[in-house]
Amino acid sequence: MLKGLALTLTLLLALLQYQLWLGQGGVEELREVRQRVASLETANRPLRDRNMRLAAEVLDLKTGLDAIEERARSDIGMVRTDEQFFWVPDVTVAVDPVVNPVPATYLETSR
Repeated sequence: MLKGLALTLTLLLALLQYQLWLGQGGVEELREVRQRVASLETANRPLRDRNMRLAAEVLDLKTGLDAIEERARSDIGMVRTDEQFFWVPDVTVAVDPVVNPVPATYLETSR
């Protein structure tokens, strides 16, 4: 009788160990779920950052005129009535401080 009880308890322990390590909801499945969660978190991080930037931009557009003015200037090329617009096509200006130094007086008066 004692041998039968020991054998029954050993079989029960083996069955529980099988369920723990290999069965549904066991350690192996938990490891796979954690890997999936980590990969999804990595994929969601740039999207979360983008959503935060868009939310900040929406708030700026709702509350301040500076953001609206900036969008109008950059997206559709609007200018204010007290400004003059000069368009220079495909001109690149390179300033070399050794060859063409910018005078200090220019820096002070350009502000």
